[in-house]
Amino acid sequence: MNPIQEYFYRIDEPARSALLFIREKILNSDALITETFSFGLPFLKYKKKMLCYFYYSKQHQKHYLSFYHGDRVDYPELLSEGRKKFKILLLDMDEDLPMELIFNILDEVKTYIK
Repeated sequence: MNPIQEYFYRIDEPARSALLFIREKILNSDALITETFSFGLPFLKYKKKMLCYFYYSKQHQKHYLSFYHGDRVDYPELLSEGRKKFKILLLDMDEDLPMELIFNILDEVKTYIK
C-alpha cells in the first residue's frame, strides 16, 4: 500500500469514502492534475504546482480541503484562519458534498497557477 492509500485507509467511514470520491473526481477532472504525498498529506497538483490538499481540523472536528492561492479567491465558505496563501473548505460528512463549489474554487485557483 502506498502512502496516499495508507493516509485514506486510516480515516473511518463514511468520511473515507467521501474523501476518496472527492479525490477521484478532482483527479479525473483534468489531465494536468496529479497527486503527490508531501508533509504526510495527499496533495493534488496542477501543472506540477500545488493546488490543494486534504487534512483534518481538530479545532472544527471536520475534514477539509485546503486550496493554494485561496487568498486570491472570494468565497464565504472558505476560511483563512491566519493562513497566508491557503484557505480551507470544511467538509460536513452529514451533508451533501459541495462538488459544484469545489470545482468552482478549483477552476478559479487554477487561473493563478502559471
